[in-house]
Amino acid sequence: MTTAEDHAFHAFVVEATFLGDTTAFALGDGSLRLVAGPAATRVAVHAGAILSAAATLDGRRIITGGDDGIVAATDVDGNVERLAERPRKWIDHVAAGPGDVVGFTIGRQVSVRLTDGGERSLDLPRAAGGIAFAPKGLRLAIARYDGVTLWWPATEAEPTSLDWKGAHLTAAFSPDGKYVVTSMQDNALHGWRLTDGKDMRMSGYPAKPRSISWSAKGRFLATSGANAAILWPFHFKDGPMGKAPLQLGAREALVTRVACHPKQELVAIGYQDGMVLAVRFADAEEALIRRPGGAPVSALAWDGAGKRLAIGTESGAAAVITTD
Repeated sequence: MTTAEDHAFHAFVVEATFLGDTTAFALGDGSLRLVAGPAATRVAVHAGAILSAAATLDGRRIITGGDDGIVAATDVDGNVERLAERPRKWIDHVAAGPGDVVGFTIGRQVSVRLTDGGERSLDLPRAAGGIAFAPKGLRLAIARYDGVTLWWPATEAEPTSLDWKGAHLTAAFSPDGKYVVTSMQDNALHGWRLTDGKDMRMSGYPAKPRSISWSAKGRFLATSGANAAILWPFHFKDGPMGKAPLQLGAREALVTRVACHPKQELVAIGYQDGMVLAVRFADAEEALIRRPGGAPVSALAWDGAGKRLAIGTESGAAAVITTD
């Protein structure tokens, strides 16, 4: 049995996450909505649009970057702390690391705010794409043109490169830290095994796979960008190379967002027509979460227990689904 709390925020939902019992929605109008039951509290955070958002690893705050040059952290009570300010700049991407470390990008510059409040910066030859911290240690993967840069911002070690021609848009480490994967401008994913640098190409998408999500044990990587969720198997010696991906929730509409369940081999799939399905890996059994109709799904997130699912759309329609 499921119950739904529906909301209308009238602004693009950039990201959704859970701060304890509260659901946080980051919106394109520069505000957050903190939802507890039917009540939604508006918190003004940025003077312009929120461009990126990510929850801290302890789940206590949400980090946002805006086109006002502000990197901010907001807690469940609506308290806002400004972590960095870059006047007249856009904060394109943010990422949360261990010990309250925060990474953010401005054009071709990547900065990391360390636990003590100090900052380290790295300049790239061209604009940075998405960034992601490794699951262990303080290592940052930076998607960029022609590959990925791996940087240890707390040390003086020189960054290292993993190269593959083309524009890389997002980056993600596997939960075990063995792989780093990017989505690309040319409708593909690319991955590297970090022990030896072996690379792997995952192609065939009709659109850019902008949303990626690792399964609970890191056995599969779920992706958007097709008319089904494409799940690449990573539990083999060579990862997905030579292996067929799972294709779940196939429909005529394009998949725009995916979110793997935190405990089960189950994925929530959001579509261009606003529909949301939950689909089990083992037998592809589907459960309807949200009927089609409305704007594309732009945000999907499970809480840590896997009992609640937050949904946001490009038009600002949102919902918190609770399952028994």
